[in-house]
Amino acid sequence: MVTRAACLLAMVVGAMPAGAQAPARTSLTGATPAGFAPDRLARIDSALRRYVNANQIAGAVGLVLRNGKVVYQGAVGWADREVKRPMTADAIFRIASQSKAVTSAAALILVEEGKLSLNDPVGRWIPSFAHTTVAVRTDTGVAIVPARRPITIRDLLTHTAGVSYGGEPALAPLYAAKGLGTARDAYGWYTADKDEPVCDTMDRLGTLPMAQQPGSAWVYGYSLDILGCVVERAGGEPLDRFVQERIAGPLGMRDTRFFLPAGQSRRLVAVYTPDSTGHIVRAPDGPLGQGDYADGPRRNFSGGAGLLSTARDYARFLEMIRNGGALDGVRVLAPHTVALMTTNQVGTLYRADGSLGFGLGFETTERYGASGFASTGSFGWSGAYGSAYRVDPKERLVMVLMVQLVPFREGGIRESFDAVVYQALVGTALK
Repeated sequence: MVTRAACLLAMVVGAMPAGAQAPARTSLTGATPAGFAPDRLARIDSALRRYVNANQIAGAVGLVLRNGKVVYQGAVGWADREVKRPMTADAIFRIASQSKAVTSAAALILVEEGKLSLNDPVGRWIPSFAHTTVAVRTDTGVAIVPARRPITIRDLLTHTAGVSYGGEPALAPLYAAKGLGTARDAYGWYTADKDEPVCDTMDRLGTLPMAQQPGSAWVYGYSLDILGCVVERAGGEPLDRFVQERIAGPLGMRDTRFFLPAGQSRRLVAVYTPDSTGHIVRAPDGPLGQGDYADGPRRNFSGGAGLLSTARDYARFLEMIRNGGALDGVRVLAPHTVALMTTNQVGTLYRADGSLGFGLGFETTERYGASGFASTGSFGWSGAYGSAYRVDPKERLVMVLMVQLVPFREGGIRESFDAVVYQALVGTALK
């Protein structure tokens, strides 16, 4: 049933300002939705639309849950500006590094079943990782030395394995020669164009030097792609099937896949890229633009960056995490496992001042103010195409923002979304 407050809000957000790029669609539930002020919620559309009107993004989808109920869902701008296809709430996005949390959950399912241990050496599952090396600076340049200890599953989950995307000057040519890294006419994290299983790719990675010694630093890179291969081998099936059977399917995440299903091309949002003025133009085909998610080989399942999803699907995954590992009667993880995922596990390796930390898959907020308006104990992350999310357990919030811009240049849209959501929260939510 549509409430009077919802109707009033729809009237407010439906009044597009002059120069607006496309119509906005917003839905809202609840007369006074879970402590949110309806008139203040209307500011979310206005904030997102400003970035469309300024030609900094083509479109966006935002979704906010409180206590598992939708309090805001908005779609602004274009899904494909060139063919005048408006953005819709069910649009499918490339979520890049938002894939990492899903792969982390997959690995932890196997830990709960005793098929993996957090302290397992990765070399047990990928032989080339049994004896890894590290590139270290010396007085005369760079030397390749043995790793001081094996990389573990815990290292992969916390990004303390020393594994980068191979963009460092000393590593780039070595990685490019193996079809990896940023020097191969692609972004370092991108593997959807590879006509081989992800474990073949990761087997080659294990023969290359890493950027840091295991456990010595927080380094962002292929760790979750490595973990995706481990999930395949420990779980006994391809990563896409494991994710579908154990996470996406049970949670009703019907549009979360590594490659676009047949017949869904009109739901996939086009990718845009900034030009020299900061405005956007349509990105080219291929790894540096639209990608191979629709027409690619469909063989390389990147646990670190390969998933497609919708705001609704990803919010369901996050709500499961916020709810201690279960949703709608389906349990994916145990509460203690979720606590490990969402608690800082790396001390001050992630931020020297300790204001932010990193758990087993999520950045964690350790000090109020370190992540915008997020409460202490909040957690979240983002993707290379610009998408981002946050879970605030104290406020019982799940927030998802989806855009498609690569390379993503932070123009403030993530901060604006964060701010306008929190400014609309004026009361408490009942359990």
